[in-house]
Amino acid sequence: MDSTHATAPPPVSGTPGLDTPDHRGRTGLDRSGRDLDRNPDVVVRDVELTSQGWHVLRRTTFDYRRRDGRWETQARETYDRGNGAVVLPYDSARGRVLLTRQFRYPAYVNDHPDGMLVEAAAGLLDADDPPTAIRRESAEELGVELGPLTPVFEAYMSPGSVTERLHFFAAPYTPADRTGSGGGLEEDGEDIEVLELPFTTALAMIRDGRIADGKTIMLLQWAALEGPFAPQGQALLP
Repeated sequence: MDSTHATAPPPVSGTPGLDTPDHRGRTGLDRSGRDLDRNPDVVVRDVELTSQGWHVLRRTTFDYRRRDGRWETQARETYDRGNGAVVLPYDSARGRVLLTRQFRYPAYVNDHPDGMLVEAAAGLLDADDPPTAIRRESAEELGVELGPLTPVFEAYMSPGSVTERLHFFAAPYTPADRTGSGGGLEEDGEDIEVLELPFTTALAMIRDGRIADGKTIMLLQWAALEGPFAPQGQALLP
C-alpha cells in the first residue's frame, strides 16, 4: 500500500480555526496528526475538523496495518482539550488530604445521582509546564501553597477518544499553607467546595462510591500503597 499521505483539499477561505483565527486565536486546527510517521503501520489520510468550541473535535481517517499484514482504512474521532495536571495535597502528620467537590454535568447526565463529584484538584496546562500549572490550580481551587511536588506518574485517561495526557503529582501541605478560601475562578464558571478529609475517610469513600472520579482514585490508592500513607518502610516519596 502507498504510504504517502493524501493531500487534503484546502479549507474554505475565511474559515475560523483553519485559515483565520478562531475565538481563541487558533488556526490550522485541521492539521493536527497529518504529519505523524512514528508508527510505520499507521498512515494518516485525512483530518476533518468537526467541532471547534473551547476544545476541538476531529475525525481522522487513516490506514492501519493489522498484525497479519493486511491494511484497512479506519476512522476515529478525537477530542483534543490539551494536557492537564492533578495533585493530591497531603498532611501526613494529621492524616489528612485536600480534595474538591464540584458539579460535573457529563457525570450527572450519565446516571450520577446529583453530578457533584469529589475530586483531586486538577486543570489544563494551557501554556504552562505541569508543575507550574498544578501550583496555579491549587492556589485557585484549594487556596493552598503546595510544598515540594512529587511526580507520581502520567496517564492517558480515556485513550479511546480523548487525547489528554494527565500529569499526576502529590505534595505536602500544612494548615499554615492555606493562603485563601479557594473555590476556583467565578469568571470560568467554577464553584468549587474545598474538602479536608481524613485519609481513611477518603479511602472509605472509594469503597462506598462517594468518590467515583478516576484520577482521584488513582492518587488515593497510590498514597495508600506507595506514597505518604503507605505502611512504614514502603513509602516511595523522596
